[in-house]
Amino acid sequence: MSETYVECLVARSSSALMRFLKTLFIMLTVVFVVIGVVFIPGLLVAIATGIVAYFSYMNAEIEYEYLYLDKEIHVDKVMAKSRRKKVGKYELEKMEIFAPLNSHRLDSYRNRQVKTLDYSSGIAAQPEKRYMMIWNGDKEGTVKIIFEPNAEMVKAIQSVSPRKVFTD
Repeated sequence: MSETYVECLVARSSSALMRFLKTLFIMLTVVFVVIGVVFIPGLLVAIATGIVAYFSYMNAEIEYEYLYLDKEIHVDKVMAKSRRKKVGKYELEKMEIFAPLNSHRLDSYRNRQVKTLDYSSGIAAQPEKRYMMIWNGDKEGTVKIIFEPNAEMVKAIQSVSPRKVFTD
């Protein structure tokens, strides 16, 4: 039995709002630490703003790691290059279609009212590098999943399900 292993890392573009919040709460933490030297309640506010600054920092820099191994795609969310969280595992037997986001082959799937999961960079490039996979899970139901795989991963998926994968 031959196993194929492909790994791909995609950085999510950070929104201006998240960058602003990260900077704002870091500055507020510094200000309240200085105030906390004189007034003790300022130190409590500094702790609260420090916690918010930490979480805004973690969510401002997000990367997605795709791992294809033996007919399964595993997706991990890497926050600030320090914490990893598993966000999905998708078996290719349950896949309905895998095609570029702007492909005409997805026209019949676009208007479905199903949950959409975006694990891409969020940037619409020309030519389109993002792919949409319609996946029918047991517990979750039908889900639209947006990926940004490299060419090697697309070939690996296509070798397993050639009638369901399109590259046009």
